[in-house]
Amino acid sequence: AGIVHRLDKETSGLIVIARNERAHRNLQAQFADRTVYKEYIALVEGGLEPLDGIISAPVGRHPVDRKRQAVLLAGSEGHTLGRDAVTEYHTINRYHARARGATGLQTFSLLRVVLHTGRTHQIRIHLAWRQHPVIGDRLYGPRTPRIPIERQFLHAHKLTLRLPSTGESRTFVAPLPADLQAIIDKFEAA
Repeated sequence: AGIVHRLDKETSGLIVIARNERAHRNLQAQFADRTVYKEYIALVEGGLEPLDGIISAPVGRHPVDRKRQAVLLAGSEGHTLGRDAVTEYHTINRYHARARGATGLQTFSLLRVVLHTGRTHQIRIHLAWRQHPVIGDRLYGPRTPRIPIERQFLHAHKLTLRLPSTGESRTFVAPLPADLQAIIDKFEAA
């Protein structure tokens, strides 16, 4: 029994914990078979084009910095170096606000992000690779966030899975925590 999957250190939201070993194996199999629906909320720099889309780019260990992951495209022999990774995103809203180190207003996008695979740091890597890093992500984005924030703006918002005890499909939702909601409230009030 125990934790079935992990969240990045500064990511808030839902995690799955099994009550017993049988439930643990069942839930792990659901994650491995990619039958668990995983939805996140993220605030990123800039405005993604198109507003809704899919990022499909292989992810693996960074070739130089072993603490990081990276998009790894075709190797020297025409094969990919990373593992398949697919991230779907939908723009919920765009905001224009003053940002650190910038003149004028900057664009920020609030996204609903659906994971089709579950690679380490996948959302953060894919969005940074598209030049839209998650706000507050000091590993894949700017060292000093464009807006004052103590952690990355990434929240595991919704999970749908089958209960190991009954096989019933259940959806669990965690609202944005107060620190992240406060940022959205400031944007909407401006």
